Amino acid sequence: MNSSRTTALKVTQGAVIAALYVALTLLFAPISFGEMQVRISEALTILPLFTPAAIPGLFLGCVLGNLLGGAIPLDVICGSLATLIGAAGGYLLRKNRWLVPLPTVLSNALIVPFVLRYGYGVPLPIPLMMVYVAAGEILSCYVLGELLCTVLLRHKHIFGNEKKSS
Repeated sequence: MNSSRTTALKVTQGAVIAALYVALTLLFAPISFGEMQVRISEALTILPLFTPAAIPGLFLGCVLGNLLGGAIPLDVICGSLATLIGAAGGYLLRKNRWLVPLPTVLSNALIVPFVLRYGYGVPLPIPLMMVYVAAGEILSCYVLGELLCTVLLRHKHIFGNEKKSS
């Protein structure tokens, strides 16, 4: 594949991932925000296993999902950075599919509770919110994400990673 075609493919993949993230975040808005959230769109954090385009796609999707979902600026910035850290970490761990979601779970569990406390004034203890956020991320990233991964492993060709013989 030539470089301009590869670049176009990666940009398209990133844009589609961002759009899916935003759509899922807003479609499931009642459970996408708050101290006890299960953000269905976080299942997409398995995608760095398949393409590096998922890293900017997930970040942009989270920024837009948070903005359109009515999040405060601190949440838009810090929550999106947690997703970016998770996506980049997942890409680095892509040799083991079971580790790919782990950075997202950890980065959100460590960052989001502080946003909830200092941005939204949630009075719960930060360690308890860490447990809540981690539990929601485990449901999203490991349960839903691994279901998605199983399906996508059967259709890897949609990411343009197949090797063509000449």
